[in-house]
Amino acid sequence: MGWNDWYQYGCQVSDQIVRANASAMVKSGMKAAGYTYVNIDDCWQGQRDAKGFIHPNDRFANMKELGDYIHSLGLKFGIYSSPGPKTCAGYEGSYGHEQQDADTYAGWGVDFLKYDWCSASKVYQPDQMQAAYRKMYEAIRSTGRPMVFSLCQYGLETVWRWGASVGGNMWRTTDDIGGDYNRVSLFGFQQNGLAKFAVHGHWNDPDILQVGLGHLNHEEQLTQMSLWCLLAAPLLAGNDLTKMTEETLQILTNPEVLAVDQDPDGVQGYRVSQEGPLEIWAKPLSGNAILVGLFNRSESAVRMEIPFKALGMNGPLQGRDLWQRKDLGVLQEHFFDEVPRHGVVLIKLKASSGKSGS
Repeated sequence: MGWNDWYQYGCQVSDQIVRANASAMVKSGMKAAGYTYVNIDDCWQGQRDAKGFIHPNDRFANMKELGDYIHSLGLKFGIYSSPGPKTCAGYEGSYGHEQQDADTYAGWGVDFLKYDWCSASKVYQPDQMQAAYRKMYEAIRSTGRPMVFSLCQYGLETVWRWGASVGGNMWRTTDDIGGDYNRVSLFGFQQNGLAKFAVHGHWNDPDILQVGLGHLNHEEQLTQMSLWCLLAAPLLAGNDLTKMTEETLQILTNPEVLAVDQDPDGVQGYRVSQEGPLEIWAKPLSGNAILVGLFNRSESAVRMEIPFKALGMNGPLQGRDLWQRKDLGVLQEHFFDEVPRHGVVLIKLKASSGKSGS
């Protein structure tokens, strides 16, 4: 859980912007909610010196001092590079300098590396992708500094099958997500079937949250947050944390929804049923509970229903609506509700000894 600057700032990112958002992460309550990583994406790199060591550009005066500031807030520091000669935005990549860069990042106090394929396709063949990522993983290991290793290669070469074997703690299963509901919906719902590849310390990553960026309405934002938590996906906010609305903050920090994502059992959710644009997903939770999401991808509100037998459960069950933050009482054989256009109803179910309800 953390923050990434790319979708809000792109190549305008700077030391000042990162510091301001790190501070806002603490002051807003996001840190208290579990957000930890402050990740700089592309466009921080300057030139390499005569010995080949990378230095930041003039928007970042001193990366070690920036890392120290982030750490002083009780947060962790993330950075970005590519296994290719150049990054996506044309800045210096790590090709031929993997160990130098890993040592540099460790010296700066880096805790997270996003490693983006980009120009690597110009110097590596597809069957060399695993070796290229493994090379940086070994370089990081040799520094002795723990870093989250985030593979960003857009789901190429069925990365979910081998991401963990090359040291990946998370791997992108999709292209870049930036855009409207249609893109968020496509990327999120196509994660079905990948649950078996997600285990503690190694996660499928459908990309950054678009909450608060202005491309999604309220219901669509609830949909992305709900689905990402069902998927046990990494949660990286992508908005300007210094100017968040209360609505955005409440979506990003709902403690009951975040607890789904961070459930100690670490099970990724799966699709229970689909009827055209209507999808029902479930995620087993610790404590013999189950989380159910009723998603309406259609263009009008729809009444949706889930019989408990479809979940492999029998009533009575105690229900709780996690976005409404209210108990639903004892439910006997099924649950139903009207789900808004592009919206979701998210309920937690657990065994109950009660005898009333519907």
